[in-house]
Amino acid sequence: MANSTAKWGIVTTVLSPKADILRFCAYHLRAGAHRIYIYLDDPDADVFDALKAHRRIRPTRCTTGYWKQQGGARPLKHQVRQTKNATRTYHRKSEVDWLIHIDVDEFLVSKAPIAEVLSDIDTKAQCARIRPMEVLAGDPTLFKAHIPNTADRDAILDRVYPTYGTSVKGGFLSHVAGKLFVRLGQDGLKLRIHNAFVEQLQNPNQIDLPQIDLAHLHAKSWDDWLAHFRYRLEKGSYREELGTNRPRSSGGITMHELLCQIEAEGGEKSLRQFYDEMCAATPELVARLTSEGLLKRADLQLDAALHAEFPGMI
Repeated sequence: MANSTAKWGIVTTVLSPKADILRFCAYHLRAGAHRIYIYLDDPDADVFDALKAHRRIRPTRCTTGYWKQQGGARPLKHQVRQTKNATRTYHRKSEVDWLIHIDVDEFLVSKAPIAEVLSDIDTKAQCARIRPMEVLAGDPTLFKAHIPNTADRDAILDRVYPTYGTSVKGGFLSHVAGKLFVRLGQDGLKLRIHNAFVEQLQNPNQIDLPQIDLAHLHAKSWDDWLAHFRYRLEKGSYREELGTNRPRSSGGITMHELLCQIEAEGGEKSLRQFYDEMCAATPELVARLTSEGLLKRADLQLDAALHAEFPGMI
């Protein structure tokens, strides 16, 4: 029988402004998170005391001393720091039944209480995948939905994003893989950004969890996207090492290659055209998404959550 009182938690490694961290925590506290484990990539961040004061949040300063305790120097890549912190949290004294690693710009959206959704999962399932939906810039309540990798996906992408759609994996600027809820108690489990491993076994006994969406605020505005563009191109979600949108033999291209090509050919003006087609809440894109059944709505009410959980902090 499924656990009728499932407790769930979030782990994240953050390097963000205080207000963004508090909004992220406040939203998920109101969504029912039993624990939020926050690793401050900037150990001097001025948010620590506010987090520490909340009984359901466990903040950690990632100091030089902290990394020495973990067995070495601070890893250079933030993705490695994220996975080390997530795996460490997973194997700590258990305070939750399920744990998920997400980023500070990602928010779990569920019509039913998340604890109830997790409680209904068969006990044989060890991993539960949730898919992302990306915010449309200009209207924080509108999101484009994940498109399953079926035979007609390219045709859908051509209709929704006529210039760049088939060059962009699933029509998303960021990941399409989503994130995993992982059941606690699996010996030797190692968490990665989008997957979990027990020795050579990837995502043991995984199921899909369509009842929950991962609202990803990847490009909240043109200015926000442009401000993060160079970092993402060099070290983040557009970095060179990531895979192509399809096999090379079928004309596949990486996001890094695509964006470098666009910028080389037309500079910031061309980047803006790409951005507008792919993620701006224009009437045209909203209409195309609606016609394909790919428009989702969610009012996260982040400021309301912030003021409720951390009154007077911002």
